[in-house]
Amino acid sequence: MTDPIVYWNLLVRTHAAPAACDDLADRMRERRLTFGGRLLCPFLRPFFLTDADEGRVARAAETLWTLGERVAAAALKEPAVLRELCVSGEEERLARIDPGCPIASTAARADAFLLPGSLRFAEYNAESPAGPGYAQRLAELFDGEPLMARFRERFDARFYTPIERLLDALVASYRDWGGKASPPRIAIVDWRDVPTWSEFELLRDAFTALGVPTVIADPRDLVYDGKALIAEGSPVDLVYRRVLINDIVARAGDCRALVNAYAARAVAVANTLRCKVAHKKAFFAVLTDDDYARLFDAGELELIRRHVPWTRVVRERHVTRDGRRFDLIPYLREHRDRFVLKPNDEYGGTGVTLGWETDARAWDDAIALAVKESDRGWVAQERIEIRREPFPRCEGDRIDTRLSATGLANVTSGGGQVPAFVVRSH
Repeated sequence: MTDPIVYWNLLVRTHAAPAACDDLADRMRERRLTFGGRLLCPFLRPFFLTDADEGRVARAAETLWTLGERVAAAALKEPAVLRELCVSGEEERLARIDPGCPIASTAARADAFLLPGSLRFAEYNAESPAGPGYAQRLAELFDGEPLMARFRERFDARFYTPIERLLDALVASYRDWGGKASPPRIAIVDWRDVPTWSEFELLRDAFTALGVPTVIADPRDLVYDGKALIAEGSPVDLVYRRVLINDIVARAGDCRALVNAYAARAVAVANTLRCKVAHKKAFFAVLTDDDYARLFDAGELELIRRHVPWTRVVRERHVTRDGRRFDLIPYLREHRDRFVLKPNDEYGGTGVTLGWETDARAWDDAIALAVKESDRGWVAQERIEIRREPFPRCEGDRIDTRLSATGLANVTSGGGQVPAFVVRSH
């Protein structure tokens, strides 16, 4: 048997203990693998990649990060790019504060669907996204399972260790900023009631064990004394910023110490407040619009064509696609089954409308709302093919195998996370 998915699911059916689900749940709780108190992974199988999968994902994701940095820089020089991204006045003000280092997004996440014949990005999360701590600790949990030992009798399997790489990137950003402390003292900063607090604890413990003292701080507990940013009574050298720029704008008073210290270059901050530019979902509209092709070379344009879905900011306008010019709004109405509408700056699937799962009247209403809120920005993005495959799933204390039944899945809206392993036959 050479199919790793079939072989793993066979092992689950024939060798998983009756208490496998309870045991998995207990180990996840012990290791703080929870999202807002909910267990992170209800599944009994990792996601499997081949060496070839790994190579094309790495090349595409690294290039997308490079393009994000370029567009973020271009937007601050070219008003047309900034307008296309629908960056608000306050977001622009924050983005124009010189962060003291050249990198906008030290840590980013490219959300994509990987199929045997294609790789298509759904969006680019440029704003200190969640996931690296959860991903590594989940992989370590699965790596120690008896099922994995049996699986390795037939397949090699290795997992990723992003925690150390994240720390290396954070420290490199601190050095680029001009920081001299060795090691720097890090503060992971976000609201104490966010559902990802457990991941902050995982990262804090891991960074500290790797020799970099780290604390977790709510923005309201930070103090800027005119010289240093203080967290838990001591100066901070580097902020690993997980608090969203949306919240920094909406709760300016609560975040004043952080922003003032950042503006005064009293502390290094990663990701910088410039990352918001590439974080906008309209980033893909810039990538796929011929008007901005001058920003990219031929190889990058080919990668965009293969991996980035055609995207446009929704408003009354004419657009061009494949050399043909047409009116966008009637085009979207006519091709409902080919498009998704998304708010330009939300997360967790908030406000997303899938045209192929929506009737004509609801789709027209969604388009009308997008046009009405064109200053805020909504995007229409071409549908991408998604991957569907069976995963053994814990249903209470029993194991079931099922496929996803919806075209929209993420942890915030109730989905689960699985670790990734690169596999090959012996």
